[in-house]
Amino acid sequence: MEETQPPGRRGRARLVVPSRSDMLLRNFTEVVGGPLGRRSDPGVVSPGIFTVERVLILLTVVAALIGVLLKSYCRANGWESPSQFYATCYSDFPELFRNRGLAEGAVPILGSQFEYPVLVGLIAGLTAWLVPGTGTSEGRVLAYFDINAALLAVVAMITVLATARTSARRPWDAAMVALAPGIILAGTINWDLWTVCLLAVGMYFFARQRLVPAGILIGLATATNLYPLLVLGAILLLALRSGRLRALLVTGGAAAMTWTAVNLPFAAANFGGWTYYFRFAADREAGYSSPWFAYNLVAGRLRWSELSPAAVDLLAPGLFVVLFAAIAVVALAAPRRPRLAQLAFLLVAAFILTNKAYSPQFVVWLIPLLALARPRWRDFLIWQGIEGLHWAAVWMYLGQVTSAGSSQHNLDMPYYVLAVAAHMAAVAYLMLRVAWDIYNPDYDPIRRHHVDDPHGGPFARAPDRFRLSLRRPADSLLPGKAASNA
Repeated sequence: MEETQPPGRRGRARLVVPSRSDMLLRNFTEVVGGPLGRRSDPGVVSPGIFTVERVLILLTVVAALIGVLLKSYCRANGWESPSQFYATCYSDFPELFRNRGLAEGAVPILGSQFEYPVLVGLIAGLTAWLVPGTGTSEGRVLAYFDINAALLAVVAMITVLATARTSARRPWDAAMVALAPGIILAGTINWDLWTVCLLAVGMYFFARQRLVPAGILIGLATATNLYPLLVLGAILLLALRSGRLRALLVTGGAAAMTWTAVNLPFAAANFGGWTYYFRFAADREAGYSSPWFAYNLVAGRLRWSELSPAAVDLLAPGLFVVLFAAIAVVALAAPRRPRLAQLAFLLVAAFILTNKAYSPQFVVWLIPLLALARPRWRDFLIWQGIEGLHWAAVWMYLGQVTSAGSSQHNLDMPYYVLAVAAHMAAVAYLMLRVAWDIYNPDYDPIRRHHVDDPHGGPFARAPDRFRLSLRRPADSLLPGKAASNA
């Protein structure tokens, strides 16, 4: 096994090599001479200049360049409908730069309404100030996109490094993040990679038991998007299971204070502008690619009753609460305490499946979490392939319904709904596999090598102080037992 070290080398940790531990990658290595032999010592023998992290950075740079090349049509011809949909090069950056006052130097939230949290508004405004000139010319729009794309490439590198270091002796698992098709395709649609990066660094600090920096980073991540709160939910469940409540109190307290410190000045300066994001999220109808939107499309075609916005507002959070409760039962009743990354993945995936909207860039939320929760390349690539099909289907469908484009490029509604259903099924399948790993650690790619939780920080190797029992005691089922005890 990869976790075993030869005598005399206990002082240095060997790395888990994917070509040895992953059957899919083992088969792919045949074209380059096969997997590493038994006499190689990754983590012990120096690799020279090609360290794991340097190779991961190189892979991330290549992936970022491919992502920009996929936007070549729009970079050359402008971001206009319907061509931006049919060329699958849509990005929010040009749209927001032209229509949210960014081109005129307005400060988001303070000087203009902005449907994103505070830190995203700051990033959007600061990058707009870096664009030379005035107005909304195509040259300025392109410069704004390129500046944000370059910064996102740097953000992706930090995310990959944080994931590699969080993985401890499995740094190569971060190659899933470096080469992820989902990030290549959707990474420059919006600023979501900033949230992913801040959360990844926060989880790295938590794994190193640096709880205050972890809380600060999670608080900053929450100031760019609300879903990082779910990681605190995972910490809560592990704190209940292990009885180590200090980890929750310190991390959650630091996160809350950081989020308040970032948001309070904006709320005080322009309360209406600050609350606009929350009102926009609450008032919006079911968005593209959500299960609610897909159901209404089918209902309209079959003349069924469609879900009203009020019904969606009730069903979406209600179903998430049900899934959260189910995940909590798994966390508290499993024979062995789950790993932090496993619970974080389950909670974020549950939120994605039940949310009122699912934008194509939301896929980047799950990629680093899956690399930590279940680093299996076969499942990862199948999921990413399905997400790629969904990504293409979204743009073809938007081209049809919003742009009245050429009929030969349009995607009819049933095929779009099938793509949404496939995306949901793939995410649900990954959730089931992670839940199975929790109940049977022999299938867990991390624990099958006799380690506990390299990402768990204060929860690693923690004893169980509380475990939920789902079975009635055998004695209570015996007839007449209560009478004999009377």
